[in-house]
Amino acid sequence: MLYQFSFGALFFGILIMTAGGLVVIFHQKLADNLGGGISSYERFKFWGLITCGVGFAIMLSLHTIPLNWLLNSLFGGGL
Repeated sequence: MLYQFSFGALFFGILIMTAGGLVVIFHQKLADNLGGGISSYERFKFWGLITCGVGFAIMLSLHTIPLNWLLNSLFGGGL
C-alpha cells in the first residue's frame, strides 16, 4: 500500500502550516528582531512559504511516499 491517510498527520500538518503562515505574515518583524533587518525580509518570507509547503505535504500524508522510496533504495525493504 503506497498511500494511507492519517488524521494525526492532518492535524500535525495544519500546525506546521499555521506556523509557516505566521512567519509569512510577520516576516518583517521577525527579520528586524532575529535577522539582519530589511536585507533578510525576503529570506524569512521564503522559508515561511517552504514551511507552508512542507506542512501541506504532511497534512495530506504525502511525506510517506518519498520516505518509503528512500528507505527502499537504501535498505531494500519497506515500511
